[in-house]
Amino acid sequence: MITLLDYGAGNVRSVMNAVKKLGADLKLVTRPEDILDAEKLIFPGVGNYVTMIQILHQKGYIEPLREYLGADRPFFGICLGMQALFEGSEEDASGLESLGFFKGKVNRFDTGLAVPHIGWNGVNIKQDSPVLQGVGPDTKFYFVHSYHIVPQDPEVILTTTTYDYEFASAVQKGNVMGTQFHPEKSGEAGMKLLDAFIHTRNLHSQGPADIRGKGLSKRIIACLDVRSNDRGDLVVTKGDQYDVREKGDVRNLGKPVELAGRYYREGADEITFLNITGFRDFPLKDMPMIRVLEQTSEHVFVPLTIGGGIRDYTDSKGKTYTALDVASQYFRSGADKISIGSDAVHIAMEYIRTGKKTGKTSIEEISRVYGNQAVVISIDPKRVWVKSPGDAPGHHVVKTDIPGPDKEGFCWFQCTVQGGRRAMDLDAVSLAAACEELGAGEILLNCIDRDGTNSGFDLELVNAVRGHVTIPVIASSGAGCEEHFSQVFKKTSAEAALAAGIFHRQEVPIRAVKNHLAENKIEVRL
Repeated sequence: MITLLDYGAGNVRSVMNAVKKLGADLKLVTRPEDILDAEKLIFPGVGNYVTMIQILHQKGYIEPLREYLGADRPFFGICLGMQALFEGSEEDASGLESLGFFKGKVNRFDTGLAVPHIGWNGVNIKQDSPVLQGVGPDTKFYFVHSYHIVPQDPEVILTTTTYDYEFASAVQKGNVMGTQFHPEKSGEAGMKLLDAFIHTRNLHSQGPADIRGKGLSKRIIACLDVRSNDRGDLVVTKGDQYDVREKGDVRNLGKPVELAGRYYREGADEITFLNITGFRDFPLKDMPMIRVLEQTSEHVFVPLTIGGGIRDYTDSKGKTYTALDVASQYFRSGADKISIGSDAVHIAMEYIRTGKKTGKTSIEEISRVYGNQAVVISIDPKRVWVKSPGDAPGHHVVKTDIPGPDKEGFCWFQCTVQGGRRAMDLDAVSLAAACEELGAGEILLNCIDRDGTNSGFDLELVNAVRGHVTIPVIASSGAGCEEHFSQVFKKTSAEAALAAGIFHRQEVPIRAVKNHLAENKIEVRL
């Protein structure tokens, strides 16, 4: 029997599904006494450290947790659940006590690399622990965090990981352990680690070890554009410069749950669902999409992102729902990140106009509760050619190697909304920078001009945006062959690359992309 402490934030469905898939019974903590009654306790934490500590105090969980830990009973803290084991965090100015089981603090990354640290990274093993059986130099786990632990006692460090510098990525003392990475989102390697925790009677380490892992991988993301066709069926489709119809009908490239499962088996590092159905009422009534997430998370143990309709709504009965309400439902259904598109443009334009944060926008509210790593901004720009930078005042203009229709040598990247149908007086660089300031943790950078062309990613667009933000950037639109992926990683600083049509039609398999990257000395998870 595994007891899971769900304090009400983030996606715990994947942890629950993983535990069930590994053959264990599951019980949720609903009162403080359930903690002390547990045989083995898993504490997954996602989002904001302050919110987590406040809820633990409000629910009366602090003292039972301290008693449970002090008795050396089996405990597994994941991400924030591990950070709670320490004495406090730079993220928290509330003054509320943490669990304090380990001496040390939680500090924000101090690096010139992108923060949050998002992706598949290796671990350097410091203890010979039963939970790490089978973990070797090539093993990678999924990380998504801006803060990391700094233990005072080096003997409690189970693993370290390198991200510009070496930090403690897992700890263990007796039967108490925690990982900064998410085993429930780390595919087969993570499932083996969880299985060892669940089914091993004595978790105590067997002494020191010294195994060094590899570094952060470039991520390959499979994207599924999901919408209702004319018969009301939910299908995966693909646009040609955002036009999803062919001979009058919506292109049908498969069923979303089945395709997501296929991409997981083929080695996709993440899967993104973009719900492009036009909402006429409240999106939480779009139950098929909720069900897609629930069903996918039962069998797919890599990160899932959902986009579409995440904004404030008033339904036909006059009831108002916030973007936070919408996002919360998606997180509880199995999503790890949400993607905000058109709404982000309007938010950014108002922020740029006033220079003031309201604290009430969808970006600010969702990142405050769930952490900035949970908020992805999906940008849909198109090129506007100009003869000189002075022809586009107030916009980020770049010198281009792709001349315009009248041989223009400069361009800027104009943001659009409503699925690319409406152009706005805002450029992609300004949008990305404003959204980072508001709390976004990642940029999904599409390109209308390249969509469906198979001509390669727009490297100039990627470099323009990546040079003005410190959060990770995902390159999207235009991939047509394996070489396009190595090209975007060699010629830009993008952390990930996303594709759709070539994967759906099996023109370029995910495994072929990864093998090609490995052959070109680009770090990748195989």
